[in-house]
Amino acid sequence: MGLISSMLTLFLVMDPLGNIPLFLVLLEDVEPHRRRVILLRESTIALAFLIAFLFAGPYILRFLQISRPALGIAGGLVLFLIALRMIFPVPGGMFGPTPEGEPFIVPIAIPLIAGPSAIATVMLFATRSRASWEWVVAILGAWAASTLILLASTFLRRVLRRRGLIAIERLMGMILLTVAVQMLISEVPGLLAG
Repeated sequence: MGLISSMLTLFLVMDPLGNIPLFLVLLEDVEPHRRRVILLRESTIALAFLIAFLFAGPYILRFLQISRPALGIAGGLVLFLIALRMIFPVPGGMFGPTPEGEPFIVPIAIPLIAGPSAIATVMLFATRSRASWEWVVAILGAWAASTLILLASTFLRRVLRRRGLIAIERLMGMILLTVAVQMLISEVPGLLAG
């Protein structure tokens, strides 16, 4: 997997376009001038988590004796479930009720930006034999693109309107479903060989 494809995969897994409706709902009670600050703060926290898992991931996997195929399959399953909930939404939102007031770490930084699938994808990056700085660049690229889209969420809502955002969320769900199935398929040979 090359640098650009890694960046694109992580961007799809982070799913900023599909998350726009969720961000808008989570921040609807927050004053407009605070939204940008909150999004930048939460996005930076998510970036720190992703980079931490990039470097700590191999040690965590070794300590817990989790194989790379098991991690890939678990990440694929979580991503599959998230994609299904994007395509077929449930009442109460994707993550159920959220605490009132200004969000801090949960649910914006984790699990919306740096969710289980993004963390699993980053840990999979760490198990591959490439320079860690290349994976950091891939994470930074996907994170920067996601952050820019989320910062423009209010503008995108005005342009795309509710139906447009719903259509984008369903489309991103279909793309994520495909990515999840590919993650599962690509790890099956390693599971059978082990």
